[in-house]
Amino acid sequence: MAAIADFRPISLEDAQQKILRVCVARRQLSEHVGLENAQGRILAADLRASRNLPPFDNSAMDGFALNSADLPLSGECRLRIAGTRFAGDAQASTIERGECLRITTGAPLPTGADTVVIKERVRVESEAVVIAAGELAGSNVRRAGEDFAAGDLVLSKGQQVTSTRIGGLATLGNDTLEVFRRPRVSIITTGNELIMPGDQTGPATIYNSNGFSLAALLRASGLQAHLPVARSSPASFLHLPDDPDQIRSALSELAESVNVIITSGGVSAGEADWLPILVAELGRIHFWKVRMRPGMPFLFGEIGSALIFCLPGNPVSTIATFLCMVQPALRALQGAEPALAELPRAHLASVITKRHERAEFLRACCEVRDDGTLWVDPVTRQGSAMQRGIMEANSLICVPEAVRELDAGSLVRIMRLPELA
Repeated sequence: MAAIADFRPISLEDAQQKILRVCVARRQLSEHVGLENAQGRILAADLRASRNLPPFDNSAMDGFALNSADLPLSGECRLRIAGTRFAGDAQASTIERGECLRITTGAPLPTGADTVVIKERVRVESEAVVIAAGELAGSNVRRAGEDFAAGDLVLSKGQQVTSTRIGGLATLGNDTLEVFRRPRVSIITTGNELIMPGDQTGPATIYNSNGFSLAALLRASGLQAHLPVARSSPASFLHLPDDPDQIRSALSELAESVNVIITSGGVSAGEADWLPILVAELGRIHFWKVRMRPGMPFLFGEIGSALIFCLPGNPVSTIATFLCMVQPALRALQGAEPALAELPRAHLASVITKRHERAEFLRACCEVRDDGTLWVDPVTRQGSAMQRGIMEANSLICVPEAVRELDAGSLVRIMRLPELA
């Protein structure tokens, strides 16, 4: 184990890859959940179609099912209406040449039919329909298996069950899914100066914002913060003063009951920054300090079987490091592939200049212009302790280490803030 002083800042890319390697090795076990509780979960096994979708040839429109050989090349044809078939009608039916069947959307196609002409394009005369030339053979028919054939791969292991996928899974008859378990996560904030919103302020106190930000970011990631049974808190996180004994006790207790501990504050090199010392004492530090701004004093380690992410205490630093490193880690623990998503690009609305050798994350507003292009512009207030900038922003501009200046119009990577992603 290296001494605390031996740790040197590493690149953001190295930090992300180190985290992912550890998290993939600690991937959660699988469990089965009902479809109604599967949204946001990650599949733990490939999912294949158990039957054709559609399961039978059926009508895509309300109209008349017929044999395309009866369609006229010119003029009109007259076909006898042999009956009516509704969706859900399983009774076998057949039409002969010169006949048609009145049919509703979703109803099985009768034997002998291969085309449906919509009702608005025919003329009904007593027990017959008159169809003009120009109709296409095979139109308005959904063929069995044209969406999925039995045995087709529907979703792969590592893909997420999104709200837009659930309906398709239900249509294929899936009532339960095998998914990776969600990790149990606890949040700790530290700092003598922090009080809870609603409490009486003092001359040197500020309200705790990071605990609420982290709990909200965790919920946006599909997870809930857990508190140890023996500890009470008016919020979903635990707040502690800068007291090494209290922090040590909480870390030891949580490491026995959760998979992930996220802390905020107390991770730099100041006199009251106890977390690097305590993590080294209780477990192992994988790395400490990342070449990024804001968020350099970030620590990743483990205590017992729990992973620990120690985030810096400035509000924007907390949010940036969570999105860059903690969120992908939580996805990797749940088996997501890929855990580290490719960031979209946008055009830069104004010049950016930086003088340091760190990756930088600028608070920004992103918008789609009238021509359909995506543009992003940094907000005015960029201090890592300033709340207004992050409250006004809907994105972070990601400026790589090696870049010193970006002209207006340049393409830049952006990270959309969760609620607007």
